[in-house]
Amino acid sequence: MTPDEYLRSILAREKVDNGPFSPVRGVISALQPILTQWGNSYLISSQPSGSFSKGTANRSGTDIDVFVSVSSATPDPLKQIYGTLVNKLAQAGYSPRQQNVSIGITVNGYTVDVIPAKRQDQFSDDHSLYMRRADTWTKTNVTKYISHIAGSGRLEEIRVLKLWRNQKRLDFPSFYLELAALEALRWKPSGAISSNVWHAFTYLRDSFPAARIVDPANTNNVISDELTATERGRIKTAAELALLATNWNQIVI
Repeated sequence: MTPDEYLRSILAREKVDNGPFSPVRGVISALQPILTQWGNSYLISSQPSGSFSKGTANRSGTDIDVFVSVSSATPDPLKQIYGTLVNKLAQAGYSPRQQNVSIGITVNGYTVDVIPAKRQDQFSDDHSLYMRRADTWTKTNVTKYISHIAGSGRLEEIRVLKLWRNQKRLDFPSFYLELAALEALRWKPSGAISSNVWHAFTYLRDSFPAARIVDPANTNNVISDELTATERGRIKTAAELALLATNWNQIVI
């Protein structure tokens, strides 16, 4: 088995059904009555987003992100929007985990990240998100994110890197990883999955710790600020170890 065949066999094992009839989408149906009651007349939509929608999800990773959009007319500030949704999910019997911009819960055995966001106006998909760690807000555009990654031609490489991240227990936010992978592979041809992932490890070792990576929908949002220098150093060290491997099964299984 060649390195490419080995990696693609793992990706086949980890394939996630993200079609319209995927069982994972039942999560949104289960949450909808709670979200409707919470958002009242200001709730616009609750839809799948993140890796599930971009095609970069793996079966052994987070199952689905649910992006919850409320109207720009919502009177509550972002911090209160986030906090009241945490309380509502707790009252409904879930055990919400307050993350940075999302709320982690488990629904019917699936791991779910719920992301509350307030539309900036009624004409675009631009939203404001509360960032809990910094107690501030940032602009986001989920539609742009999905198209940016889904159309990148790098889904295989990203999925391998996500499996590596999870198996090595690295703190490496998914969107940060995806953007880093695109930067690493900017000039590489598509299709050579093992060669490209190897090149990405070289980038993570040599350039990533000091690289400034920004949100493609909001250049004021510096994604690389999500991790400290120490946390980026751990990713660099893990990439160094990957590059010392003599077989792919020492890197990802």
